[in-house]
Amino acid sequence: MKIFIICSKHFYSKIPQIKQELEKRRHIVTLPNSFEAPFKEEEMKVLGKKQHKEWKRSMLALHEPKVKENDAVLVLNYNKEEQENYIGGATFLEIYKAYEYGKKIFLYNPIPENIFKDELTAIDPIILHGDISLIQ
Repeated sequence: MKIFIICSKHFYSKIPQIKQELEKRRHIVTLPNSFEAPFKEEEMKVLGKKQHKEWKRSMLALHEPKVKENDAVLVLNYNKEEQENYIGGATFLEIYKAYEYGKKIFLYNPIPENIFKDELTAIDPIILHGDISLIQ
């Protein structure tokens, strides 16, 4: 299966281990948009609102082809500070794009108690409870 990993940039350090585990199981992995420069957004904010907006727009534009080219998305939703199973706005947009295209949606941890809870519940992702072997 071709799997697009999506998550907050704060979790990028956890991706190599997950990627390796998925590849051992013969999955093909697509990495997040800014994986090579996870905090590029912070640099763009320093350059100004216009540059940040243009950069953010270019990142959002990459969601569609990546979702379209894969069979599934794997959402790495770990704890971020006091937020359990964190899913941010950009990750939610990628989840929704996967939903629109009828792709499988896997959440590494349960649905968070956040502003997107009702929508995520309606999307009905497959909850892995940290067990990658459940991806089929």
